[in-house]
Amino acid sequence: MSYSSRNGEINRMVSGIPAPRLLDEMRRVLRLKHYSIRTEAVYVGWVRRFVLFHGKRHPREMGAAEVEQFLSALAVQGDVAASTQNQALSALLFLYRDVLGVELPWLDGVIRAKRPLRVPTVLSRDEVTRALACMDGRPWLLASLLYGTGMRLMEALRLRVKDVDFERGDIVVRDGKGGKDRHTMLPRVLVEPMRREIERAAALHAADLAAGFGKVWLPFALARKYPTAAGEFGWQYVFPSTRRSMDPRSGEERRHHFDARILSRALKRGVREAGIVKPVSAHTLRHSFAAHLLEAGQDIRTVQELLGHKDVVTTQIYTHVLNRGGMGVVSPLDR
Repeated sequence: MSYSSRNGEINRMVSGIPAPRLLDEMRRVLRLKHYSIRTEAVYVGWVRRFVLFHGKRHPREMGAAEVEQFLSALAVQGDVAASTQNQALSALLFLYRDVLGVELPWLDGVIRAKRPLRVPTVLSRDEVTRALACMDGRPWLLASLLYGTGMRLMEALRLRVKDVDFERGDIVVRDGKGGKDRHTMLPRVLVEPMRREIERAAALHAADLAAGFGKVWLPFALARKYPTAAGEFGWQYVFPSTRRSMDPRSGEERRHHFDARILSRALKRGVREAGIVKPVSAHTLRHSFAAHLLEAGQDIRTVQELLGHKDVVTTQIYTHVLNRGGMGVVSPLDR
């Protein structure tokens, strides 16, 4: 089912109350505040579940008791993780404060579920080498880029041609977590593969232009500020999709970036073929990047900047997985 069809079904499911207008207004405010389309879909979904959970009552008619009841049901009956429960709460906070314009003191008193502190899964250097050796093509290049630069998955997929500097060996990560830009390195071993990938993107872009397309999605108001930028090659994705698709917001036919699900499947297959039993995702490569830099003696502040962490405390979690287990202490049995 398409994104627009799914949203239409959401509206129909809560018919009988002003919910269709409510959900449309929520989408409008989310877009006005530049939230991603993924966040939009998730937040609208949580509001829909909240309304249906309470018998299609309008949120204005509900308060702290109903919110706490909904969140408790998620934890007790749904057995959801703390992060999922907090995501639902964030959606409801956005609904009341930003969409309905209701400042309710009890919102500040709603207790967020405490997220358990987890030590990240990190692959050894040998495991990374084995896993990458079992991959090929664009998934191999993307996985190598994630491990070699420390970028998040969506940061790599949304990478634009203009932000790769081959002369300086530099990559500019635009609009990372928290809306911040940062720099990271371009690994030397990936220079030629990246050049070939950009040449491939150039060929696709030329074909799109010849067919009357070739405009890429631009963030925020850049499309209005720079009317011709969307069609310029520098703004195109380094890893474009193999085919064009319909933009769910504007309705324009464009070429989106490479599908994250294809990379995820290829990575899982490579890990399995390499005989690695650890649970591995694309984010595991970012964890491994940080741990291996610290293991090599790199300054933690530098690693913090490369990862784009707001606080060095977040980066310090990787010090727990360096070299040996048990925080690097040698067991007395080994002595």
